[in-house]
Amino acid sequence: MDIILLGSKIRKGEGLKLIVGLDMGGTNIDGVIIENGVVVNRVKKPTNRNDLFESIWITLGELLSGYDNTKIDRINLSTTVSTNAIVENKTTPVGMIIQSGPGMPHDFLACGDENMFISGYVDHRGEIIEDFQISEIDKAIRLFKEKNINSCAVVTKFSTRNPKFERNIKEILEKSFSPITMGHTMSGKLNFPRRVYTSYLNSAVHNTFNEFSNSIKKSLDQEGIIAPIFILKADGGTMNISTAEEKPVETILSGPAASFMGINAMLPTDEDAILLDIGGTTTDIFFLADGVPLFEPLGIKIDNYNTLVRAIYSVSIGLGGDSSISIVNGNIKIGPRREGIPYALGGPKPTPTDAMIVLGLITEKHTDSEKTRANKAMEILSRELSISIEDVAKHILNTMGNIIKDKIDELLQEINSQPVYTVKELLYGKKVEPKLINIIGGPANVLAPILEKKFNLPCYFPKDYHVANAVGAALAKPTTEINMVANTSQGVLSVPELELYEKIDRNYTVDKAKKRAIELVKESALSLGATRDEIEAEIVEESSFNMVKGFYTTGKNIRIKAQVKPGLIHRLRSDIND
Repeated sequence: MDIILLGSKIRKGEGLKLIVGLDMGGTNIDGVIIENGVVVNRVKKPTNRNDLFESIWITLGELLSGYDNTKIDRINLSTTVSTNAIVENKTTPVGMIIQSGPGMPHDFLACGDENMFISGYVDHRGEIIEDFQISEIDKAIRLFKEKNINSCAVVTKFSTRNPKFERNIKEILEKSFSPITMGHTMSGKLNFPRRVYTSYLNSAVHNTFNEFSNSIKKSLDQEGIIAPIFILKADGGTMNISTAEEKPVETILSGPAASFMGINAMLPTDEDAILLDIGGTTTDIFFLADGVPLFEPLGIKIDNYNTLVRAIYSVSIGLGGDSSISIVNGNIKIGPRREGIPYALGGPKPTPTDAMIVLGLITEKHTDSEKTRANKAMEILSRELSISIEDVAKHILNTMGNIIKDKIDELLQEINSQPVYTVKELLYGKKVEPKLINIIGGPANVLAPILEKKFNLPCYFPKDYHVANAVGAALAKPTTEINMVANTSQGVLSVPELELYEKIDRNYTVDKAKKRAIELVKESALSLGATRDEIEAEIVEESSFNMVKGFYTTGKNIRIKAQVKPGLIHRLRSDIND
């Protein structure tokens, strides 16, 4: 069942200029230009993993050929730079200074290349109980210099309540080290181990991301392109490139976020649904509950690190059109590795793409020699399985469907065994029961009918399914979240993410706190590059506790979480063609 993009209307912001969206995948870089809600140009180019910047620049050059650069309103970019640096262990060495306080073991907090655990601590109310020792910081500086470590992170327990120690230590370190990440700036959420790992990763990918961003800015400048650059975040929103340079850890898993936003833009629904992006290297899986994306309640995990980076719930499996195929114990094994381009194009091993070519399911044209090589790839497998090359090709696609079905069944069982968190709220007692499947990616049109049969659900894909993630990148708007604590006993209102600390009186109320939180989250979104008409601010959580000392109430502890939620600059209208 195909979906045809018949046309689009802008719901707000009439007269938009050109929006450029780029998505860097493991196999290809996709690019689109959107003008007044319509995709007017699209490009797909191979990813050169040895020179990611060059890949982007070649794609951008071809995409913009013939267009007026001065009419570009913004460039939204989804990049794998930070993610790849972490999973491939190509990060910068980091020296960690950690103040864990009493009662917490050090071993599971250790990360980075060198760890210095220091004395002193702040309690859960932000009161300084014991100061740190300058001699410990001096020792850390000597150790880091001996190991040629230039990047640091400083994380003290309950720094979200009082960041004084982190700030003081940074002042000492910044004469000799850069960058320096302070834990309280990463998130206002309370979770010390996750704050440690998030701070480490932020410093670890800082140099890699900044080299990349500097190259992008320099090249755009040389071409006379002055449009602002935005980077996709894991929560499906964007931030301007200057903010990304300060907090590059938030760019991890921006690829899946772009995929989700693309599906959301082109195939909107208000039902429980399965969303799939099947690329050349991986398949990304998402879920909707009543049309709202599932969300990671604490933060994403990447490699071995649990973080405080907020994100849309997604799972990636090593299955794609270019996954290598082998025969193991008489059975077809697809992936999880991609060992090169398809056999038809000169690659080393048979792939699902070769099977699609043999069956005539790929719309793009292939030369006779490429078709011959695709047949040879299937012939290699058919000899081992003693079946025809056509049956091998069908078996490969059926196996892909089984792998996806088995993984989704497993994920749904896990999701439905615990509370369901969405970007909007916590849904108590909710069971996700998909009514449909929306799918994008290169093999979307081929696998849609296969998945329809396996799930017994309708499966839809849009016209521009092969570049839908670039559409998602283009249309994503800035998002942000703040965590506010108003302590009327101490007379302090704090928002750690913004490094904001204000005095309040003892009569400060929840309503005042909510109003101030909305003001601050809007200001934060504007600083990330949002325009005022793009901002939809809302209170996500609120609570108020009496603070008691002895037999008397000394004040209130008010906690507010506010967000500018993920969303689209405007939605592409699509109609179903039965």
